[in-house]
This record gives sequence, structure tokens and C-alpha cells, in this order.
Amino acid sequence: MTSRRNFLTGAAATGVVFCSCGMLDAARAQSPGGRRLPVAIDGKRVKTIDVHAHCHFREAAALLGADASVLTPRVNGAEEAFIEIAQRFKAMDAQAVDMEVLSINPFWYGRDRDLAAQIVKVQNEKLAELCAAHPDRFAAFASLTLQAPDLAVQELETAVRRQGLKGAAIGGMVNGVEFSDPKFHPVWAKAEELGAVLFIHPQGVPELSRRLGGNGWLTNAIGNPLETTIALSHLIFEGTLDRFPGLKIIAAHGGGYLPSYADRSDHACLVGPAGCNPNITLKKKPTEYLKQLYFDSLVFSPEAIRHLAAQVGPDQIVLGSDYPYPWQLHPVDHIFACDSLNEQQKAAVLGETAARLLKING
Repeated sequence: MTSRRNFLTGAAATGVVFCSCGMLDAARAQSPGGRRLPVAIDGKRVKTIDVHAHCHFREAAALLGADASVLTPRVNGAEEAFIEIAQRFKAMDAQAVDMEVLSINPFWYGRDRDLAAQIVKVQNEKLAELCAAHPDRFAAFASLTLQAPDLAVQELETAVRRQGLKGAAIGGMVNGVEFSDPKFHPVWAKAEELGAVLFIHPQGVPELSRRLGGNGWLTNAIGNPLETTIALSHLIFEGTLDRFPGLKIIAAHGGGYLPSYADRSDHACLVGPAGCNPNITLKKKPTEYLKQLYFDSLVFSPEAIRHLAAQVGPDQIVLGSDYPYPWQLHPVDHIFACDSLNEQQKAAVLGETAARLLKING
């Protein structure tokens, strides 16, 4: 049996990549009122589940050779380190997060089929090992070689049926091809069959790089939410969600801009029918599809949570932090600060909805 001590030693050697919790410690020092584990509502223990947390593995970096720098993200100008699992636990405890659902942002879509398949295999195996060693602290979304949908179907089945992963983390498109393209239908059909959850995490909109240049890191601040908005809109308007009504999707960063201005989507084809395909007849109004999707809570403020809940329903929101990137170092706190949510709804956002969706026990 693998002991905690032995696993931590092995993890350091095999190369789990997490970012330093130094910025988290600094933030806690400035905000001593932050919540700690265990989290309770009305005296009832709530298992907090962060569906939006990232990691990398050294073995995947080794496959990239000279290009391995893509796996050493820079946060606040400092190159983050490969650290031991104990440090991640320390950060999670400080955030009042019981469990993280780990994902790896796709960096392999532009690689050739064989290399991408090797990267995905290594990552899914390492994620499975990590989750098996610490089932009370980690779950994970698999990686998929989506540029080769036939491979992605096999990878998803292996990940869910054999490796115990909860679904897959995907980008916002693949090499310029939208997820609504029929080439991806076999992947969505397999996800629907398996009951696997797809976590859409954007990679930006590179074709807008010139306009998003300059001060403010607009390629991320605007580009990432914009890509999610585009991806979800295509899935809705091209009829993909009608074709696969059982598809379970979580959209990062509160679904981008779509929930903030969703009603405009209901008017688009009425005002400009020339811009809409007469051969596609949706079964519902565009805004109604939002109520069958899930959205993480990474929208920063109680007011933003109030609006998101009003648009999509409070039962469609799950906790998200983007850790180790310091977008939201207190993901639990701003849920507790939401006067618009009742206690039962807060418990659902903090973990109960994710536990049900991802079939997480305890």
C-alpha cells in the first residue's frame, strides 16, 4: 500500500507540477478573515469542490524537449516551480478547498498525432495515479487528442471507464475548428454515452492578438472569456446541444460574456435573419440552453454571482478558482458573501452540485 509519506516522495520524483503557494500565503496575511476548513453552513459540513484547478507533469514536459518551456507558466512575472504535493495541500487548506478537480490546459492541439497521443497518455495516467493516491483531495478531467477525434473517443472511454477520471478538459476550439463541427460529433456522442463531463477552458483568440496587444494583458483578460462565449454560442446556434441533449458541460470563468448579455442571442435571428441558417431550427430559445450548462463561479464578486444565478439558475454554478493562477485566492469567501443565495444554494455552489455532477462521494 502506498503511504502518504512514500507517495509525496514519489510525487516529487515523478514530477507533479503545481505552482507555489507563496502568493496565496501573502494574500492570506493581508486578509486574515478568510475561511478555513472545515466549511459549514448552518452547522452542516460542506465538502468544497473546486472544479477549476490546474497542474502539469514533468513526464509530459520531457516529451516536448526544447519546447518544454510551455509547461512553466509565469504568474506575476515569476516562473513557478515544481513543488511537492504537501505544498498544494497547504494552499488548498488555506483556500478552504477540500477537493480540486484537476485539469491541464491544452498545449498539444498543434502537435502531430503521435506526439499528442503520447502527451495525453502520460498526463491521463499521472492524473489517475494522483487521484487514486488521494481520492479525498483530488479528482481530474482527462486530456484528449482532439485534433484526432477518433483517438479522443478512445482516450475518453479509457479515462472514464478504466482510469476513474471524471470527463475531459477541452479548449475553446481546435486549430481554428469550432466544437460544433461534425468532425467532433463522435467525441460528444461518447461523452454523452459515458455521462462524462466536459470542462471548457479557453485558450484565447489569437486572431485578435493585434487588437488585444498593449497594456492590460487583454489577450487573456478579454480574449479568454471571449473564446468561451464564441464556443458556447456555436454549440447553441449550430444545433449541437440539440443533437446531444445529455451532454454535460462546465464553462470556465462563468461562461465568459454570454450569460452577461444572453438575451441578445434570442433576438439575433429575428433582427438579422440573413445572418442565420434557415436549415437550422433550434428546439429552444438560445437563452434556454444556458440552463442545461454549468458555469464556474470565477466571476469575482457577489453581484456577479447574483447576475449569473439569475440568468442560468443557482443550481448550474460550481466553485472555481483557476488555481495556481491568482485570479481568485478566496473562492469560497465570495460565495458566502452572496446575500442573493440562500444557505442551501450556497452549499450547492460550494460543492454539492459538483459532487452530484461528477459523481464524487463523501
